[in-house]
Amino acid sequence: MKSGESIIFEKKNVLVTGGAGFLGSHICERLLKEAKVICLDNLSNSTIQNIDHLLQYPDFEFIKCDVNKPIDLEQFDELDKFKLKFQGVQEIYHLACPTSPKDFEIHKLESLWANSNSMINTLDLAVKYRAKYLFSSSSVIYGPPAPDFNVFSEEDEGLVEHLSPRGCYDEGKRFAETCVETYRQVYGLDAKIGRIFTTYGPRMKMRDGLVIPDFIVDALEGKDMVIYGSGDMEQSYCYVTDLIDGLIRLMHSDPDVSVVNLGHNQVYKVAEVAEKIIKMTSSSSKVVFEEPLVFLTTKGIPDLTKAKETLEWIPLISLEDGLQNTIDYTIANKEMMEFNHPNN
Repeated sequence: MKSGESIIFEKKNVLVTGGAGFLGSHICERLLKEAKVICLDNLSNSTIQNIDHLLQYPDFEFIKCDVNKPIDLEQFDELDKFKLKFQGVQEIYHLACPTSPKDFEIHKLESLWANSNSMINTLDLAVKYRAKYLFSSSSVIYGPPAPDFNVFSEEDEGLVEHLSPRGCYDEGKRFAETCVETYRQVYGLDAKIGRIFTTYGPRMKMRDGLVIPDFIVDALEGKDMVIYGSGDMEQSYCYVTDLIDGLIRLMHSDPDVSVVNLGHNQVYKVAEVAEKIIKMTSSSSKVVFEEPLVFLTTKGIPDLTKAKETLEWIPLISLEDGLQNTIDYTIANKEMMEFNHPNN
């Protein structure tokens, strides 16, 4: 079947790599409304608890698999019900990549592989099945913002230090995008790149150096809230359901739409976010400052013009509403989340 042809099946088959991660689990959940979902994850930087509630659905199947190695979906008996030899796969969302700030040094090789080996393996699958393909890239490809230039559009090329301690991730994402574009040119794939800016919400890993979940846990426990860097550091925050809606709209967009920024364009100081969480949780916590983590760097703000014009997409959830949802989820699931943290 050629990309773009009408699907004659009752439901399409969709593959999600990194499907047990933060974004992956949300996209699997959303896709079940319209598709049969194959979730691939090696659980090296995620947890099965993120998709526990999905395992009961007959249209969902989890496969523990390392996408850094060649992928043959038809070898898994569990996927017989998807009739892959007859129907194939219609869409591939490639989200697998470790993003742990505190454990970044430990996962450097995995980051390198995720931005190289897994790109080729998943793109080869897209060629095999003539599937539409979406890669979750990152705003880091733009490099650090300057005081007088901090809003990035898709045409901005940015400047990344490819030999820096972060090169395996930052330059890796740039190479990964090159892989996608090369397969577009050579094989005519309908392949998309979503450049994701900071996103938050339920199921983010706790005690991992991520700003919002760490702030919430510390606030609930009355501990000091640590800001790695200056309190003047600014960032935008997109709630996860908005981001997922953007990714799905991008997948469904016309073949000539290839690269789109997805995130929120409203900016807050990190210290301001900490104070909001303290107030919302009625916490006695204080804000303290420590040296920046290598993985946590200042990021720019997305120009969302293209997302608005081509996807008719804008983020809708306010920071206050998103924080409240995330606080409520953390309170309800804190014990389970701590028990299943990979560092425990």
